[in-house]
Amino acid sequence: MSRTDRSNAASMPRRLVLARLPLLGLMSLLATGAMPALAQTQTLTVAAFPALDEIVKAAIPVWKQKHPNVEIKVVSRQFSDHHTAMTTALSTSSNLPDVMALEFGFVGRFAEGGGLEDLSRAPYNIGASKGRFVSYAYQQATADNGAVVAAPADLGPGTLLYRSDLLQKAGLTEADLTRSWDSYIASGVKLKAATGAYLLAHARDIKDIAIRANVKAGEGLYFDDKGNILVESPRFVRAFELAKSVRDQKLDGKIGAWSNEWSEGFKRGTIGTQMMGAWLAGHLSNWLAPNTKGQWRAAQLPEGAWASYGGSFYALPKGASAANKALAWEFVQMMTLNPAIQQAAFKSQDAFPALVETHKDAFFDQPIEFLGGQKARVIWREATTRINALDVNKFDPIAEEIVNTEMDKVLDQGKDIKAALADARKLLERRARR
Repeated sequence: MSRTDRSNAASMPRRLVLARLPLLGLMSLLATGAMPALAQTQTLTVAAFPALDEIVKAAIPVWKQKHPNVEIKVVSRQFSDHHTAMTTALSTSSNLPDVMALEFGFVGRFAEGGGLEDLSRAPYNIGASKGRFVSYAYQQATADNGAVVAAPADLGPGTLLYRSDLLQKAGLTEADLTRSWDSYIASGVKLKAATGAYLLAHARDIKDIAIRANVKAGEGLYFDDKGNILVESPRFVRAFELAKSVRDQKLDGKIGAWSNEWSEGFKRGTIGTQMMGAWLAGHLSNWLAPNTKGQWRAAQLPEGAWASYGGSFYALPKGASAANKALAWEFVQMMTLNPAIQQAAFKSQDAFPALVETHKDAFFDQPIEFLGGQKARVIWREATTRINALDVNKFDPIAEEIVNTEMDKVLDQGKDIKAALADARKLLERRARR
């Protein structure tokens, strides 16, 4: 064979290579076991949601450097569809991916279901890397029985984003917004009078942050570590009172998050502030309201509150292919423990890294043009050191639904707050006993 012939043969299917070989040469190769080596391809399936799917795709070239014959198949669905599909897959043990992305709100439900690998056990031993993760993120993936069901990928430190141009028109300062919750609401009155802008898109937003703020160690949002329901605690009473005060003073636009009205409110300057995870600044810049560049600023939450708002994780379903388990775990480690990949995700998708060692990167000190040159990442980094871990519970999504329903009854129908929270507890007790 010429060099060209050998090159062409190497790229052909196996049966064609055999057909081109002289008979005697073929018999010799068979006898010696020196047949041409053909790469065996393997495929890992990763199920994810936006923008985690883009982060995974961007990391594939790094993976291929070490595993050129292992393909990564990304199955992407919208946020709700993804978690519904994963719930079905785990309950039926069918169509399971090798790696499953999860948002924090679903970790508890999936953890208690027993369908995820315990990463604290051999051969995974994630505990050896515990100190490399932001502490509260690691704890969020830890079930009541001590099992670690997922590896943290990114965080959502709570922040207050506000329109500095609107504050200036109203004669307000950042300190007016952050001094206390009462001062924040009082600023909303002045803001609306001077500019016509609402303080908040929806009164429920202040409740969402307030119930997450300064949660005691060993507690979750809705349950303590013994499973006791917390929705009648002072934390919830105060959160409901704040939301009602916002609504009573007509300081919210009654606009739901992620709606067209929501994005239009940001674009037109009719919403003055928004409390959410720090990742929202990236969404505002990239697609929600890019025309407002330079007009937003970030601050810590009012009244010295420290709150976690979401976060993403990678988990390994127990029922997935055993042949792929080792590679799947290696892939999860690459996505969560590789500083370069964590930093790339932060820079491209504003996915605040859960890997502590990345927090020393100079990128944190760079000004954010969309936020008027503010070094906001330093603010968010501080928040990650002050947030207490939230314990997860499998009934958290149900509790959220019930509490939001009762919140709406208070806001829209004038229901008494204590009666609403008492009804929420009763309904949650019934649902939890099913």
